[in-house]
Amino acid sequence: MRRVLQSIAAVAALTIAASCGDPPDKELQQARSAIESARGAGAEVYARDEFSAAETALKSATEAVDQRDYRLALNRALDARERAQNAEQEATSRKAAARTDASRAVAAAGRALDEARARLKAADAARVTARVVASARRSIADNEVAVQEARTAFGQGDFAHANEVAATATAQLRGLAKDLESATAPLSRRRR
Repeated sequence: MRRVLQSIAAVAALTIAASCGDPPDKELQQARSAIESARGAGAEVYARDEFSAAETALKSATEAVDQRDYRLALNRALDARERAQNAEQEATSRKAAARTDASRAVAAAGRALDEARARLKAADAARVTARVVASARRSIADNEVAVQEARTAFGQGDFAHANEVAATATAQLRGLAKDLESATAPLSRRRR
């Protein structure tokens, strides 16, 4: 009976040793694949913290393999995979929201540019001073470039940059349109 128990214990010990004796290659590869998939979804930009945590966990898993601590390596590889999957989901959601925001910002910049051009045309017709008109033309030309830059950034998927450039151009163009409207207002309205 004692020999049977010893044999069972030996077989159990060998089974446990065998399961912990090999590095978790499959899990490490799954974690690497999940990280690459998250990177492709834009997690480096839109889910930076979770993505960084996934990379750190994968690095820790690799170091654990080097130290032959396969159980820790397995745990870290599984953690890396899960964090990468979470980062991918978060990035997908945030990227869609950023795309929507950037689309609205670029459209608003286009409308503000059209309004500023119309105000400039009215200022020309009202014979506003040449200095004011020339300054407005330069400002419009600069903002035309900015609006085009925002459209290009949007087309390339750089939604944060598109949003920033478009918002700045919109604010400048709206201010210019307001100034031009004031400059073209009838003299009696300006005295009020």
